[in-house]
Amino acid sequence: YLKSSFIKVLVLAVRRACHLSRSAHTSPQTLEYKPIKKVMVANRGEIAIRVFRACTELGIRTVAVYSEQDTGQMHRQKADEAYLIGKGLPPVAAYLHIPDIIKVAKENDVDAIHPGYGFLSERADFAQACTDAGVRFIGPAPEVVQKMGDKVEARAIAIRAGVPVVPGSDAPISSLQEVQEFCNTYGFPIIFKAAYGGGGRGMRVVREYEELEENYQRAYSEALAAFGNGALFVEKFIEKPRHIEVQILGDKYGNVIHLYERDCSIQRRHQKVVEIAPATQLDPHLRDRLTADSVNLAKQVGYENAGTVEFLVDKHGKHYFIEVNSRLQVEHTVTEEITDVDLVHAQLHVCEGRSLPELGLKQDKIRINGFAIQCRVTTEDPTRGFQPDTGRLEVFRSGEGMGIRLDSASAFQGAVISPHYDSLLVKVIASGKDLPTAAAKMSRALAEFRVRGVKTNIPFLQNVLSNDQFLYGTVDTQFIDENPDLFNMKPVQNRAQKLLHYLGGFSLPPSLALSLSLSLSLSLSRPHLPLSPPILAEPGRAHDDLGHVHFNSLFPFIFSLSLSLGATFDVAMRFLCECPWKRLQELRSLIPNVPFQMLLRGANAVGYTNYPDNAVYKSNKENILLQKPEKNGMDIFRVFDSLNYLPNMLLGMEAAGSAGGVVEAAISYTGDVSDPTRQKYTLDYYLKLAEELVKAGTHILCIKDMAGLLKPEASRLLVGALRDRFPDMPIHVHTHDTAGAGVAAMLACAEAGVDIVDVAVDPMAGMTSQPSMGALVACTKGTKYNTGISLEKVFDYSEYWEVTRGLYAPFDCTATMKSGNADIYENEIPGGQYTNLHFQAHSMGLGHKFKEVKKAYVEANKLLGDLIKVTPSSKIVGDLAQFMVQNSLTRAEVEERADELSFPLSVVEFLQGHIGIPHGGFPEPLRSKVLKTLPRVEGRPGASMPPMDFQALETQLRETHGDDITPEDVMSAAMYPKVFQEFKEFTTTFGPVDCLNTRLFLDGPKIAEEFEVELERGKTLHIKALALGDLSKAGQREVFFELNGQLRSVLVKDTVAMKEMHFHPKALKDVRGQVGAPMPGKVVEVKVKQGQTVEKGQPLCVLSAMKMETVVNSPLSGTVAKVYVNVDSSLEGDDLILEIAE
Repeated sequence: YLKSSFIKVLVLAVRRACHLSRSAHTSPQTLEYKPIKKVMVANRGEIAIRVFRACTELGIRTVAVYSEQDTGQMHRQKADEAYLIGKGLPPVAAYLHIPDIIKVAKENDVDAIHPGYGFLSERADFAQACTDAGVRFIGPAPEVVQKMGDKVEARAIAIRAGVPVVPGSDAPISSLQEVQEFCNTYGFPIIFKAAYGGGGRGMRVVREYEELEENYQRAYSEALAAFGNGALFVEKFIEKPRHIEVQILGDKYGNVIHLYERDCSIQRRHQKVVEIAPATQLDPHLRDRLTADSVNLAKQVGYENAGTVEFLVDKHGKHYFIEVNSRLQVEHTVTEEITDVDLVHAQLHVCEGRSLPELGLKQDKIRINGFAIQCRVTTEDPTRGFQPDTGRLEVFRSGEGMGIRLDSASAFQGAVISPHYDSLLVKVIASGKDLPTAAAKMSRALAEFRVRGVKTNIPFLQNVLSNDQFLYGTVDTQFIDENPDLFNMKPVQNRAQKLLHYLGGFSLPPSLALSLSLSLSLSLSRPHLPLSPPILAEPGRAHDDLGHVHFNSLFPFIFSLSLSLGATFDVAMRFLCECPWKRLQELRSLIPNVPFQMLLRGANAVGYTNYPDNAVYKSNKENILLQKPEKNGMDIFRVFDSLNYLPNMLLGMEAAGSAGGVVEAAISYTGDVSDPTRQKYTLDYYLKLAEELVKAGTHILCIKDMAGLLKPEASRLLVGALRDRFPDMPIHVHTHDTAGAGVAAMLACAEAGVDIVDVAVDPMAGMTSQPSMGALVACTKGTKYNTGISLEKVFDYSEYWEVTRGLYAPFDCTATMKSGNADIYENEIPGGQYTNLHFQAHSMGLGHKFKEVKKAYVEANKLLGDLIKVTPSSKIVGDLAQFMVQNSLTRAEVEERADELSFPLSVVEFLQGHIGIPHGGFPEPLRSKVLKTLPRVEGRPGASMPPMDFQALETQLRETHGDDITPEDVMSAAMYPKVFQEFKEFTTTFGPVDCLNTRLFLDGPKIAEEFEVELERGKTLHIKALALGDLSKAGQREVFFELNGQLRSVLVKDTVAMKEMHFHPKALKDVRGQVGAPMPGKVVEVKVKQGQTVEKGQPLCVLSAMKMETVVNSPLSGTVAKVYVNVDSSLEGDDLILEIAE
C-alpha cells in the first residue's frame, strides 16, 4: 500500500511538472499562472464525477461534499476527500449552504471550487464568497455571473450589443398584477422563467388568463426551491421554435472563442432530453450570426471560462437571445465529441491563468468533426407526463462499445434513487460521421441497457432515435407534443427479474412442503407422425379426459384430448397463472395427430353465466369466440346446457358449426332410466331431446353424466335405445367414477354400441374423476371392443403422472377425501362439485357436517324442482344447500318462509330465468314467493341482452394493460373479466411463471439450489438461490440470487412481520373517490380540508419531487371525506392523499 501511494504521489508530481514546464516556455503571460493543487466540486452526482476525472487526469487532488441524504452516493467515493455539509438541512438546501461549503474549503486547503451545474453554479453571491475567502471560483468573475445570471440584466446587455431579444419584462416581476399588465400589452401565450437559474425549473407556459395565477405560484415556488430565490421574469412565448445554443470559452486576457452550436429542441417540461451537435440543417449564414452574436455578447462583459449563449430560432430563421448560462452545461459532452476539446480541462487551465492561444484554442483551429448525440437516461415514466420514479436499482447494466461515452454517477445495482434530486441516471453520448450513424450507435447502446427497479425513459428515447423527422428533418420544441407515437413504446419485458421476485417470495414462511421431484423420462420432441384418420370414421376409441397433457408418440389412436375452455380455462388463469390460449398453441405444436376437444356451455360459452349472442357468434355467423380456439388447433366442440334447455344448446351448436369444427351435442344426464319410479327424466325424455339435436345437425351425440349416475343397466338401456334410434350417429359417453362403478358402466355402454367413452390416466382416475384408462384398456383387450391401445404404454404414461400428481399434493382432493361414495346415487352431486364441497367443509372445520351438507343438497334439489345438475345449475343447488345448513333450515321451512328469507343471489337469478328454463318449469309457489315483484326473463336469456362491444372492450384493455393485448386476451376478458384482470396484474408483476417447473412454481427454490429456466428457444436463465437478508424498516427482506453468473437481489415483503408495522394506506384504483399520489414526493401544499366541496379538476394538493412540482387535481366533484396527508408528508407512488364522497 505504501509503495502504491508513493507511486501515485510521484505520478501527480510529474504531471504537474509537465504542465508547469509547458506554461513556462510557451506563453509570455506566465506571471498570471497559478497552478491549482486541490479542487472542490460544490455539487453532486454525475457532474461532480466528471470534474473529478478531469482533475485526476491533470494531477489535481479532489474534494467532494455531500448531504446527509447522499451518504451512499458514488461521487463522494470518487474524490480523494469527502466532507459532509448542511447537517440537519433538507436535501437541496444542503448544497445551497454557502457557509458550510466555504468552511470545508478553507479547512482543507482547497485552491479552487468548481460549481458544476444547478445549485449554486449561477449564484453571484457564491462566486463572491469564494473570492472573499481566497478560493478561486472556476467560472466567470462574480460581477459577470451577476450580470449573466440575472436574465433581465442579461437581456439589457444583449439589446445594447445589438442581439435580437424576445419581448419581455425589463426587471424581475414582483407581483401577479405586473404579469397581468404584461399580458394585456403583449397577449398570450407567455412564459415565466426563473431569474436566477435554468434547467426548466421555475419555467411555465401560460396560454389562458384562467391559468395565470396558478402557474405564477408554481413557477415562483419551483424557482425558490431550486435556486434559493423565487424571482421570475416574463416573456412572450415563441411558438414552435428551435432551441439552439452556442458554446463559448473565454480567458483572463479578453480572448473569446466559440465551439459551435448544439440543438437542444427535444424537451419535456422545458428540460432537454436529447441534444445534438452540430445542429442539423442549419443555414450556414444563420450559424455565423449565432456564433458571432455569442462571442460579441461575451466580450461585452469580459466573459471568462466556459459558458453557453442560448437562442430561439423561429420558423422563418430569425433568432432571439434567451439567456447566458454562466456555467458548464449538462450537454457540454456533445461539443467535446465533435471538437475534441476537453471543456473541463480548459476551465481548469483558464482558472489557473493560462490563455486560450497558449492552450492551442484558436478560433481558426476549431473544427466540427462528425455528429454527436446525448441522451439523458432518467428515472421517469414518459407515459405519465415524465413523472419522476424513485426506488432501488435492482439491476443496472449499461450499453457500451465503439462510439459510446457514458457520464454517470450512482448508476449501479443497489443504488437508491431518491425523490430529493434530479432524475438523471446516466448521460449516454454517441458520435459518428453523420447523424444517422450516431443515432444507430445510440439505439444499439440503449438496447443493451438493463435497468430494473425503477421506470426509465429508455423506450421513449429509442422511439425518438427511430423517428424520421429526427433523423432526416428538423425538430422544434414542440416535437414531443406533436408526435404522440413517441409514447407508443415497446414494453420492457424484464422477465428474469420478475421471476426472481416471484421465486423470492417463497423464501419467507409459510411455504408448502413438497418433497417429490419430477423425473421426466418421456421425450418432449415432436416426431413426424401422420394425422389421425377422420374423426367420425373410427368407432370404439377411448377419450382421455383428466390426464390430457401427454405425448403423441404414445397414443396416436385415441379419439381426442379434452383440453380447454371448460373449467380449465378459468383454472389456467386463476391458479396456474398461464394463458390458456398459449397452452393450446404449444400442445397443438407437440400433438399434431390427435384431435382436440373443447367444452362449450351453450349460451354460457366457456364461462359460468349467460352472454350476449354476439359473444358466441357474430350475426353473419362468422364466429367470434370459437374461431380463435379453432385457429389454435381446436377440432371438436362439445356443446351442452346445464338445464338441457334446447334454445341455449342450439345457439351453441350453431356457433360451433360456423367455426368449422365438429359439433358434438351433449345431453346432461341425471336420474336413473333403469328405475321405473323415476318419472321426470325418463328414457323417453332423453330420446326426444336427442331427436331434436340430431335434427339440428349435430355430428356426434354425447351423454354427459357429471355425477356418475349411469349404472351398468341404465347404460345398456340408454345407449341401446339411442343406437337403435340413430344407428349411424356416433355416440359418446362421459361419466365420473364417484361410486366406483365407472368401468362397469363403460363396458356396458360398449356392449350397447357406444363409439366413444371418456377415461382418465390411471393415477388421476377414480373417485370423482373418470374411470381408469388402464382398467378399460385391460378389460377390452382380446375382445371385440379392443381399443388398440398398448397397455404397456399406459403403464409408462401412468408412472409419469403418478409422480406429477405428488407435486400437487397440498391441493389434491385426497388431502381430505380418501374414497368415493355410492351415496352419489342419492344426492346426485356432480364429481367436480363433490370434491369442492368436501374440501370446503373440511377447510372450514365442518368436515364432520359434510353428511348434513349432502342431505341438504338433496332437499335443495327437490325445492328447485329436481334439476339437471351441471355447472352453473349445480352451483345454484349447492348455494341453496349451504344456505339451508348455515341457517338450520328444513325444506318445509324454506317453502313456508320463502317470502321473507334473503336467498343467495344465484338462486334468485335462476328463478328469474337468467340461465334458462328447466325441464318441467320453475317450482311454484316457491318462485313467486322469492321473486315477488322482481322481473322475470322470458325465453332464451341471451336473446334479450344487448350486444357486447368488443371494440370498446379492446380499447379499455389497451388503456389498462398496454398495446400488447391480443384478440385472445379480448376473448378471455369477455368471458372472465375479473379473473383476466387479476391474471394480467399477476403476470405484470411476476412475469412468465409458466416457464417454471411445477415444484418451483408451487414451492420455490431452496437456498443453494441451482436450476435453469427456459424463457424461449435460445434464452435460458441459470439461477442459484443464495441467501435471505434481515428485515428492513419497510417490512422487506432482501433475497439474493445468482443469475447467469451475476449477483441479483430482490426486495420481498414479509407479510407476517408487516402485520405489526404501520404503513401509509394506498389508494384503491377501482374506488373513484380515492385520490393517490401520481408519483413519489413530498407534499408542498394541501389546498383543501375535510368537509370542503370540490369540483372536478380543482387543485387538491401540490407534490414536489426532484425539484419538479405537480398539482394533483380532483378526479370528480364531491365532498372531501378525509385528508390523509399534511405539508411535508413524504409519499410513495399511489399513497392515499384524500377521499372524496360523490
